[in-house]
Amino acid sequence: MGVETEIKFRMPTRHLGASSGLTVPGCKIGQRSESNLLSTYFDTPKHRLKRCGLLLRVRRTGGKHVQTIKKTSGAQFGRGEWETEIEGRTPDLDGADGTPLEPFATKLQRKLKPIFETPVHRTTLPIRTKRSQLELAIDHGRIVAAGRTSRIEEVEIELKSGPAKDLFRVAKALERKLAAELCLRAKADQRYDLVNGKRAQAVFAEPIELEKRMTAIEGFQVIARSALRHFSGNADAVRNLDPEGVHQMRVGLRRLRAAISMFSKALPAAKTEEIKAELRWLTNELAPARELDVFLQEKIDPVAREITSQRGGKAIARQFAKKRTEALERVRTAVNSPRCRALLIDVLEWIEAQRGRTGVATSELGESAAELLDRRMRKAHKDAEKLQEMTARERHKFRISMKKLRYAAEFFESLFRSKRERKALARLSKHAKKIQDCSGLAQRLHCRPKAGGRGGAPRTIARQARPRVCFGHYRWPRG
Repeated sequence: MGVETEIKFRMPTRHLGASSGLTVPGCKIGQRSESNLLSTYFDTPKHRLKRCGLLLRVRRTGGKHVQTIKKTSGAQFGRGEWETEIEGRTPDLDGADGTPLEPFATKLQRKLKPIFETPVHRTTLPIRTKRSQLELAIDHGRIVAAGRTSRIEEVEIELKSGPAKDLFRVAKALERKLAAELCLRAKADQRYDLVNGKRAQAVFAEPIELEKRMTAIEGFQVIARSALRHFSGNADAVRNLDPEGVHQMRVGLRRLRAAISMFSKALPAAKTEEIKAELRWLTNELAPARELDVFLQEKIDPVAREITSQRGGKAIARQFAKKRTEALERVRTAVNSPRCRALLIDVLEWIEAQRGRTGVATSELGESAAELLDRRMRKAHKDAEKLQEMTARERHKFRISMKKLRYAAEFFESLFRSKRERKALARLSKHAKKIQDCSGLAQRLHCRPKAGGRGGAPRTIARQARPRVCFGHYRWPRG
């Protein structure tokens, strides 16, 4: 098995040709080479391999056929890759022994068929530093799938040997000089979208798979990578002025910020503060568009439909729709900015460079997760008892803490496999969601406790904050 460590970019067509003339201080660019590649990707009619996070490809180059099996789940920065030279153009699953495809090989052999094909002209440049060997690949070509075609214009940097720091140095040079945008979505996923006739759509959070024996810092890296893919994957939907794309990008940013908060004791402080500041900047850029979209859907549209004069109702709706469009344009400008492009690379580099603080970072994730959940639940229960006396600002902070608790339950779900633990997690998520919704409603309605400190939204919230849930050796205080 080989481990493929690479970064993929998209860049404006006008800059693609110039990437072959890239110069990076401290790097020596070698002799360029040209090749024509014809890659055929195989799967079952129901895309079983894709659903299992696997890719099967046969590539013809220089008169040879090379079969490649890859893991595409994206859990790691370096992905597993298994290559075998085969005789013909169709897969030879005898070469799948010892790969993640082996358990499916016998059942799938007859079901496999070509899903899409990519004829590509590749320009390759070797890059050397004192410590590393890298390869820059520039691809021009097209995807052919289900009678549809789409252009391929991509740049990849692969780390052949040496420290990842040099890989990011070249990546940053591409971003600064040629407006290259980091693309974390697997190429295969984009190809499958063409097969299914999908255009740029909102991308939702993916399931997170953790292992109890992971260290705390390893668990954080898996969660952080997932959140980064979540928010960066919505860039195209945002460019299409899709409000759902804005919402999902915002959710992805919040999930990453929540993960940083949860693992704050394990993370080194200096660089983390810089990353948090940039994440806040992008979150704030998204906020007006999302808030106007919710206001339009929940308040303006229902009122506009009830107004006796339909003309008046439509005029009100048009005014707010125009404001939403202006806010969406602002978001598109932010996503297309050099600051956002730099942020994506900085965050990925920061995630991969994590070593954590001694002691905390090396503790087992299973124990840390149980401790963290119970600690946050105890705090939520304690805060809920004071809801009657809280100010609007304090209740808003309480709502955010409940959202983080819900995210924690989602992040750590794969660590708790017993029926009892799964039920406890489901109850926790359910109650956290109810509390969050009640808190949001109270905030929008500016609810205050009734005379005597009884009743109203705060009391409802406090009542919801009493689920009987426990994890590990820690117990939720019983109300």
